[in-house]
Amino acid sequence: MNERFRALVRATVFAVLLGWVLHVGRDILVPVVFAILVVYVIIGAARLAARLPVVGAKLPVQVHYLLATALILGALLVLGWVALDSVDRLVAQVPHYRAQLVWMVQQGAGLLGIDSEPSWQGIRDWVLGQVSVQALAGSTLAWLGAMLAGFTVVGLYVVFLMLERRHFDAKLGRLSDDPGRVARVRRIIGDINGRIGTYLALKTALSVLLGFASWVILALFGVELAPFWALVIGLLNYVPYIGSVLGVVLPVLFAVLQFGDLRTALLLAGALSVAQFLNGNLLDPYLMGNSLNLSPFVILVSLTVWTALWGVPGAFLAVPVTASIVMVLAEFDGSRPLAVLLSRKGEV
Repeated sequence: MNERFRALVRATVFAVLLGWVLHVGRDILVPVVFAILVVYVIIGAARLAARLPVVGAKLPVQVHYLLATALILGALLVLGWVALDSVDRLVAQVPHYRAQLVWMVQQGAGLLGIDSEPSWQGIRDWVLGQVSVQALAGSTLAWLGAMLAGFTVVGLYVVFLMLERRHFDAKLGRLSDDPGRVARVRRIIGDINGRIGTYLALKTALSVLLGFASWVILALFGVELAPFWALVIGLLNYVPYIGSVLGVVLPVLFAVLQFGDLRTALLLAGALSVAQFLNGNLLDPYLMGNSLNLSPFVILVSLTVWTALWGVPGAFLAVPVTASIVMVLAEFDGSRPLAVLLSRKGEV
């Protein structure tokens, strides 16, 4: 019992120190993890391209990697263009949204029994009194600059990881003189690569499908900036549980501002909720199955933990990172019970 208690204490101290290192080093670690996931996507897309008849078999592997990279860059450019176009259209519609906001505030004031109806000047003065526009603009520019720098760093990491990949297997072979240990490490890495790669591929396909279905719904309701909101909904699909809620709430709030009609907004919320329900309760379980073998409660807790450690990027990275940790824990006798507790049905 004393030995088990000491082992528990050591494990607790190690976990606390590891969490502290992860939090302090998030500016370095987050781009590295994102780069690794991008490499997973590139390799997965290259493998799919290699399976294509005639063309896939004739082209060398390097060409497949280049085509997959070009496809990802093209997708990022399209997403950037949609975001910039949506900002331009939003700026052009500012007078309409301003009038709708004033009307909604006046209606609310009437319901609350406030005698004087608020005007746009009064709303503007109140907002300026609560928020510093200069500070907000400065923080926004700093955030955009940090995001651009982050994308640049991730891109550099991806290039060097792809270059290093051809020597990775040889490095694994020289890790130890014990062939059994080397084979075990290769099996663990192969298991992680297979599961995480499958998860990312299927999750991306489901996100694209959900984004397209949401775009159709938003367009049918006449919601402005429908492509932008479809993009947001697709990206939020990578965030477990909370992403589905935000994928409905955010466009519905915008629809309230656009139409000023609560009935239309409620109908839109119902339609988007149906799409989220079909994706989360039918398509996702059918296609994903038990690919990551994580308990739903563990997914929720990991979402909270990684968001606290790494902020918004942690919410997107929570599931693949936690699944990788559980797969590693399952390979050692001392940590295997913990992996069993973290799994979905106790099978690791």
